[in-house]
Amino acid sequence: QVQLVESGGGLVQPGGSLRLSCAASGSIFSIHLMGWYRQPPGKQRDLVADITSGGSTNYADSVKGRFTISRDNAKNMVYLQMNSLKPEDTAVYYCNAVIQYWGTKWGQGTQVTVSS
Repeated sequence: QVQLVESGGGLVQPGGSLRLSCAASGSIFSIHLMGWYRQPPGKQRDLVADITSGGSTNYADSVKGRFTISRDNAKNMVYLQMNSLKPEDTAVYYCNAVIQYWGTKWGQGTQVTVSS
């Protein structure tokens, strides 16, 4: 079995920063793609950023220049550094991974609230 567990969410003021972490555990041989999605209240879940095993990254236009995705292949972890946070960044953030033999897996989500 494979599991993704996020951490690092919380309440932050506009302009502040947060760092999300996601750890993949279980019978993992290789993780092709890791990423972060978010789902604001009443809206659909959308891609925030993803990163390949080789380090190529992709960002949603709304977070370019503010968020940075990174991963540690040896630890099966992915991170999302979020700076200059805005109220519209408020959402449940989900970790996502495409894992060899297991397919696409999701974490349980972590709440990020940006409010004064």
